[in-house]
Amino acid sequence: MNESPLRERLIDVGVEMVTAEGTGALGLREIARRAGVSHGAPRRYFPTHQSLLSAIARRGFADLGARFAAATAGEATPRGRLRALAGTYVGYALEQRGMFELMFRHDLLDGSGQEGADRPRLRESTLPLFGMLVALVTRCGAADPRVTAAALWANLHGVAQLWGSGALPLVLGGGTDGNADADADADAGPDGNAGPAAYVDRLVGAVLDAHLGAEPA
Repeated sequence: MNESPLRERLIDVGVEMVTAEGTGALGLREIARRAGVSHGAPRRYFPTHQSLLSAIARRGFADLGARFAAATAGEATPRGRLRALAGTYVGYALEQRGMFELMFRHDLLDGSGQEGADRPRLRESTLPLFGMLVALVTRCGAADPRVTAAALWANLHGVAQLWGSGALPLVLGGGTDGNADADADADAGPDGNAGPAAYVDRLVGAVLDAHLGAEPA
């Protein structure tokens, strides 16, 4: 399908805005203004505000999928690939907080107010990624792969949310700003405990061990 340059420009502007300013900046009129078009122009391609937000969020899922592919490409074992995928997921959530929030908004995922039947709905972007998770969990020997994958995903999502909010850094002593990339090369924080990146990595490992059992030595 050939996409309209204006349609793609509106999505590009939305991606730039949510990356720099968060979801609160994504008003339809403001996106149109920054794209240099009239406030009514987006309606030619996006019948509702939610349909434009969904198109922006799909860019996030495409980016996340590409990161998954790159992170897992060099891993030879299912467990190694799963560990890489899990770390990438949490890392993306902390790096791209605005986009991550948009990607998992319930009103977008349930399909309400989205584009017509000729275009994919946002929820259809999540299914291949979950399928990848289920396939890896299956190869790791889980007895009920879909349930285990869902629980694992929920746990990773919770780590991302609680770290990003500052709750986990506060109780673990890894800093209070929730930024796992700040001191990424540091082994210890100011209190002598593990630094932010090290703590996030350990949390990801603990999540996998909790759902799949400890990795064989």
